[in-house]
Amino acid sequence: MDGAHRTLAADEQSLLKDVSLGEPWSLVECFAQMRRETPEEMNRGGAEIGARLTRLGIPFTMHEPTLFLSTPTDSRIEVGGKVFEGKPPSFAPSLPGGVAARVVIAHGHGRLIEGYAPNTAHLFGPGFRPIEGVEGDIAGNIVAFFGTLNGDRIAQFERLGAVAVIAINPGENAHWGGGCAFWGTPDTDELAGKLGIPAIAVNCHAGEPLMAAAKSDELVRVITTLDEGWCQARLPVVEIRGTEEPEKFVLLHGHYDSWDVGVGDNATGNAALLEIARVLWAHRSGLRRSVRIAWWPGHSTGRFAGSTWYADRFAIDIHRNCVAQVNCDSPGCRWATSYEIIPWMAENAAFVADAVRDAVGKPASGRRPPAANDYSFTNIGVTGYLSSSSRIPAAEVERRGYYYVMGNGGNIEWHTKFDQLEIADRDILIDDIKVYLLAVWRNANAVLLPYDWSALLAEFADTVRGYQRAAGNRFDLTPAQEAVAVLADRVSRFEQVARSGALPPDEANAVSLRLSRTLVPLNHVKGTRYRPDVSVPPSPLPWLAIADELDRYPPGAIGFALTQLQRGCNHVVGALMEANDMVEAALSGAFPSNRMMA
Repeated sequence: MDGAHRTLAADEQSLLKDVSLGEPWSLVECFAQMRRETPEEMNRGGAEIGARLTRLGIPFTMHEPTLFLSTPTDSRIEVGGKVFEGKPPSFAPSLPGGVAARVVIAHGHGRLIEGYAPNTAHLFGPGFRPIEGVEGDIAGNIVAFFGTLNGDRIAQFERLGAVAVIAINPGENAHWGGGCAFWGTPDTDELAGKLGIPAIAVNCHAGEPLMAAAKSDELVRVITTLDEGWCQARLPVVEIRGTEEPEKFVLLHGHYDSWDVGVGDNATGNAALLEIARVLWAHRSGLRRSVRIAWWPGHSTGRFAGSTWYADRFAIDIHRNCVAQVNCDSPGCRWATSYEIIPWMAENAAFVADAVRDAVGKPASGRRPPAANDYSFTNIGVTGYLSSSSRIPAAEVERRGYYYVMGNGGNIEWHTKFDQLEIADRDILIDDIKVYLLAVWRNANAVLLPYDWSALLAEFADTVRGYQRAAGNRFDLTPAQEAVAVLADRVSRFEQVARSGALPPDEANAVSLRLSRTLVPLNHVKGTRYRPDVSVPPSPLPWLAIADELDRYPPGAIGFALTQLQRGCNHVVGALMEANDMVEAALSGAFPSNRMMA
């Protein structure tokens, strides 16, 4: 082992000792023979989970939401007299007859300026190129780039007039991927985020003929076929009630739909959730707070539609009572023995690292969670951690010549038809189940909610300093820096008082939840509390992120960016001041804990 266990409490030892492989591995083997891609296939998967919960004697609710789903079918590109199979993203237009045009190659990976749209090009002057590294005009042409599909890049090219987008994946396989800017089933105001042009991913062998076509002006044809519409889905949820604060809960969740059979993404995760449900049900008398365990449909073909439906349907309950959300995606994959890039938020990083060390005796490091993996509760203000857990060690990734993929522990069969039973590893699955189980158990049983808000405010201070360096003398972020410093001082005093016992735990936890509801969205979203943000990876403190773009604005347009930065600064300072007032009230004994989430 790479580290040493601390001595586990007796209840924790008993909990982890009860983990076994019989139930979870049986589900992995079952799902390895069951596609869960179309609505009908998904519902068979949901029914299978329900049947197993029933057999285990674990009560559950089977919700039946109606979701808007988009399932890709046969798609391809035609170039240089060759045909290459492709994978269109969900919610791209279905064009069985295809679209033919010249192709331009985008070599660069520069971001589009925030807020830029083609009809504002006159602000930037002649010759302005919002995306660097593009050989030729985008308008009226197909854009091909080297990388994987994501909705942000497709939408950028669409806004610049592209008629289709091709992502040339780095390996032998073309990977399914996301392709829309909205999160979950869109409402009427969000439908504008639906893609208006086809997009498709192809493997590396299509790169050379596409580059040759770009030089010769040969036409390339993109053909996409998708089935889209409203579908009733199955969404099983187990609730294991706590004995002291049953209204408060930890939400543990993962998606059960897949691309093809999707063993590493996410049959292993579904199996982990089933085993954790079994063990927690057996140990339910030891739970302080409740644990909800949910299996989502529509993750891939609905852009997190299942988890978003649940967030919408139970938003007020989640706002008032959810103490953390924990996502389980792609555990237990072969060769994935390292915990070096765990998704976590600054306030829960130390807590998760401790759980990994104590469960499996290994060190852990992490990073900000991406805008993915059913993190559908961040805008509500719920702190979250995990999605992926173990990964193939970096040295082994390099030795194998692998490129980065989000899931499957780093196995490059992710989001392909080759994600089969051999991707799963029995021993690694046991370890990952123990990591999730211990983290959830501790989170549900902690007398004081285990969040380090001082760590988050230290991150805020670093973030604002970085934005000030980028802004230079063009904008003064001193008000934001001062607001962070003031709140950091108050939070430090609050945490000391809470740990000393001078503040009753229920009051301290009420303050911690209010901090979560304010600071988590401030650091991760720009949307509203009850409408999901777009599925674009956010910069830290996104209301200030335009500070990093100021160098790209010419003199005639910089004033618009500075106006946006001023409004963003006001938003950040106002939120920090409100949090400071709330903490100050708690320290002075004036915090209304019984009304704290009203």
